[in-house]
Amino acid sequence: MEKLKGVFKAYKKNGEAYYRSSITYRNKHISLGSFETPMSAHKAYLEAYEVLFNKATTLFDYSRDNVLSFEKWVILHNFRDNGYYFGNPIYLHQYYFSYYLDPQTELKFDADDLFYYAAHKIHRKNGYFYVNDYGLQQNILNRYGIRNFSVKGRDYRFKNGDEHDYRHYNIEIINPYHGVCKEFRRNKLVYVARINIHGAWTIGVYSSPIKAAIAYNKAVDFVLSNGISTKKYIKNYIEELDSIQYQEIYNSIKISKKLTNLARKKTN
Repeated sequence: MEKLKGVFKAYKKNGEAYYRSSITYRNKHISLGSFETPMSAHKAYLEAYEVLFNKATTLFDYSRDNVLSFEKWVILHNFRDNGYYFGNPIYLHQYYFSYYLDPQTELKFDADDLFYYAAHKIHRKNGYFYVNDYGLQQNILNRYGIRNFSVKGRDYRFKNGDEHDYRHYNIEIINPYHGVCKEFRRNKLVYVARINIHGAWTIGVYSSPIKAAIAYNKAVDFVLSNGISTKKYIKNYIEELDSIQYQEIYNSIKISKKLTNLARKKTN
């Protein structure tokens, strides 16, 4: 049988044969994937040749009939059109780049984030996007200062309504602290601190997010020291204050009497 161009036979650990496909473009050897049959591997090579050398396709011409994976399709088109090869499905634009998870899911990022996402593959799980960073699953929202348990619309929002547009100008953080929620009461903006103790307990209503964040910290200390809860609460770090300023507010801030009553009930 005549050797098919771009196809190489290989073997699995159990001795079973499979076929690898590759192509060279601009002096770069590009792996196109592994396939069960030599004809499938060859078809992948032909598709890649059409993309790179004949320039007969666009990024949006991908279909289910293609043998190439969609990820490889994006990588090849970006290399051809923009001259940069990335191992992840990134396509460059003039002022930003797109990261494609599938033909229907395009995530947009600022150019400043290119180095990070060129080296970190994005995954999807239970409706959120994450990367594996130093062995940990990190929600990509964390890179914007958004906590894992933040609620969209309450703690942050996408200004243009596109939940896949992660450009910095499009993300607004509404509530930057744990346990703090911005609310309007009697036409006045206030900050409500709450703590979860078998349900949400209101700690108090405060005039600034920093005071509410410190009140939350104080409530965490209180429920833990009094054995009311054994949860692993994440406390707020206030960058704007030094230790003396923080302690002054901490000592003077008041928390709900319901919490102190809860402590009395526990000791009785």
